[in-house]
Amino acid sequence: MSAVREGLPEGRYGRSADERADRKLKIVGSVLGVGLLAVVGWIGWDYVGGQSVSAEVIKFQIVSDSEIKVHLEVRKEASVTGVCTLSSQDEQHGEVGRADFTFAQNAKRVDEMVTLKTTGRATMVELVGCQPAGGKG
Repeated sequence: MSAVREGLPEGRYGRSADERADRKLKIVGSVLGVGLLAVVGWIGWDYVGGQSVSAEVIKFQIVSDSEIKVHLEVRKEASVTGVCTLSSQDEQHGEVGRADFTFAQNAKRVDEMVTLKTTGRATMVELVGCQPAGGKG
C-alpha cells in the first residue's frame, strides 16, 4: 500500500495565501502612504506659493454703532498692490459691515489702521481674505 500525504510539500508550490495577503497589504499601505504624503506636500506648496498677499488682524476697536477700527498687518511683495476684505458681525452673527481695503505701499510688510463702516453695532471682525489687486490669490 502507498502512503497518503496530508498536505502539499512546504515551499514547493509558491507562497502560502497568508504570505501573499501580507505582501499585498504592504504594497497597498505603501502606495497609500506615498499618495498621502504627495497630497499633503502639494497642499502645503500651493498654500505657501499661492499666498502672494496675506494679512492678520492684530486688534480691533468698536468706535460706535456704525464704525469699527481695525489694525491690520499685511504681508506682500513690495511691488504688489494687495486687497484685503474685512467683514464685521453683530451679536447674532449677522453681517453688519463688509469692505475691501487696498494696500499699494512699496513695502513687504504694512501695518495700518483701517476704518470699517457698519450698519449696526459690530461685536467682532473677521479677515475674509487677501489677494493681489485685479487677480485671484
